[in-house]
Amino acid sequence: MAGDHRAVAVEVGGGIRRYDVEGQVVVAGYGESMMAPKCAGSVLAPWPNRIGGGRYRFAGADHHLALTEPDAGNAIHGLARWARWTTVDERSDSVTLAHDVPPQTGYPFEVVVTVRWTVGPDGLRADHTATNLGDLPAPFGLGVHPYLDLAGAAFDDVWLQVPADRRLLVDDHQIPVGAEAVDGTAYDLRDGRRLGPLRLDTGFGDLRRGEDGLARVRLSVSERRSVEVWMDESFGFVQAFTGDKFDGRADALAVEPMTCAPDAFNSGDGLVVLAPGEEWRGAWGINPG
Repeated sequence: MAGDHRAVAVEVGGGIRRYDVEGQVVVAGYGESMMAPKCAGSVLAPWPNRIGGGRYRFAGADHHLALTEPDAGNAIHGLARWARWTTVDERSDSVTLAHDVPPQTGYPFEVVVTVRWTVGPDGLRADHTATNLGDLPAPFGLGVHPYLDLAGAAFDDVWLQVPADRRLLVDDHQIPVGAEAVDGTAYDLRDGRRLGPLRLDTGFGDLRRGEDGLARVRLSVSERRSVEVWMDESFGFVQAFTGDKFDGRADALAVEPMTCAPDAFNSGDGLVVLAPGEEWRGAWGINPG
């Protein structure tokens, strides 16, 4: 807690279960005894989104991951989503969690991932690290899956701004097959507009950034209710998902910072390759209006 800002982090998935300001929900939450619905709030590592067929080739070797999205035949959202993370530091306004991803079938690399969740006057902040503890270079990506509360608003009435010049095109299994410029399409959200009938499960790239290097996604549901999700230059992609009844009760909109595109272990689009002993860092956050 910090003043009127209150966040609840969880060990399973290393994620954020709820974030409120002055009693007003900002990050849509779920019950303490519930499994995180639709990946709500979870940290996704060592890859976000999907790997098509669970197969990829890296450094001359073929790897096959468990198909954790069996209906579509994909490996989805990494290996840390259902793991129990370890609390390594806890303060009144922050908590740091860590998870050591061990070498295993399909991912024979060892990467330790940390997240420090902090609340303060500027909102909620997440600082991430990933360190390759192994002897081999390791492919790596990270994403996070917060759902923004809509205060009961319908998707039609949500105003959304996504500062992206490119939309990822996907096949029936949600695996990218190309990209297109958003100019002149329904997905041109760079200046912000009401969603209307548009529904999203869409990856965006080529993010426009301010002079501070941050890309900012903005959502409003009324003149007095707005939220900004910012990402530093480590996050080159963002997924927007209109989550219908995400917890069985209310709609919410996921804004998911990602370091790489879906299926980056195959395409290389945004893929981080960690040398032995190398550390990666990235940060993003949520500023309530």
